[in-house]
Amino acid sequence: MDTRDTFRRLHETRFIMPNPWDIGSARLFASLGFSALATTSAGHAASLGRPDGGVTRDEAIAHGHLLAGATPLPVSADLENGFGDDPKEVALTIEQASATALAGCSIEDYSQDAGLYDIALATDRIAAAVETNNANASRLVLTARAENHLRGNPDLADTIARLQAYQAVGADVLYAPGLVDLDEIRSVLSSIDLPLNVLIMPGGPSSRDLFAAGVRRISVGSAISLAAQAATVEAARELLDHGTHEFWSRALPHIGAISQAQSEDG
Repeated sequence: MDTRDTFRRLHETRFIMPNPWDIGSARLFASLGFSALATTSAGHAASLGRPDGGVTRDEAIAHGHLLAGATPLPVSADLENGFGDDPKEVALTIEQASATALAGCSIEDYSQDAGLYDIALATDRIAAAVETNNANASRLVLTARAENHLRGNPDLADTIARLQAYQAVGADVLYAPGLVDLDEIRSVLSSIDLPLNVLIMPGGPSSRDLFAAGVRRISVGSAISLAAQAATVEAARELLDHGTHEFWSRALPHIGAISQAQSEDG
C-alpha cells in the first residue's frame, strides 16, 4: 500500500496531523508516534526568513517532496491557493504535486492579492484540481479549504455553502480553518458527508472534544513552529538580558527523544 492509500484510509479513523517545517521536525514528530504529517506554509516560509505567502510553487512542492522522503509517514502539502487565481494554475500545481512522493495536498479559496474568491470561481478551482488529480492512477488526497473564518469573514452559512460546493465537485476532505465554536463545528459536520479537518486555535476545543463531535482529522498549522520560535526567543532573551541559561534545564529532559529522532534513517 502506498502512502496515498494509507493517508486515504486514515480518514476512516480519527487522527492528529502535526505540521513540520523541516526534516528534523518531521522525523521528531514521526518518532513521537503520529500517523501522518502536513507541511505548513507559514512555518516553511519562516524557516527561509520570509513571511507566510513568500514561498513559490516550485519551492513549496520541493519542500513537500523533501519531507515526504524524510519518514515513512504520509505527508500532505499546504499548497496555499494553488499559486494562481486561475483554475488552470491550480491544475498545474496539482499536476506537479502528483509527480512527487506527497500523499495529499490542500487548496485554499483565498489569495493575498484578491482576497476571498467568490464561490463560483472557488468551486471551479477545486473542480480543476479534482479533474487533474483524477487523471492519475494514484490520486492525491485533496483537501479543499474554506478560508472565511481565518480571513475575517466568520459567515458560517457561506462557509458551509462553500464546503458543500467543494464536496459536490469531488474534494476528498473539507477544511474550514479558524472555526473555534464547537456548535458551529457540529453544524458544519451535519451539513457535509466528507471527513472534516479542524485546525487547533487559541481558546478552541480540545482534540478530545473535537473527536467526540465527529471531526476526523486535526492539524496544528504553524502553531508548533511558532512555539519553537517562541522558545528560541525566550532562551535568547534570557541569555542576553539576564545572563542566565535556565533554558538548558528545560531542554535537557527532551534531548534523548530529539537525538533518537535525528539518528533514525527516514
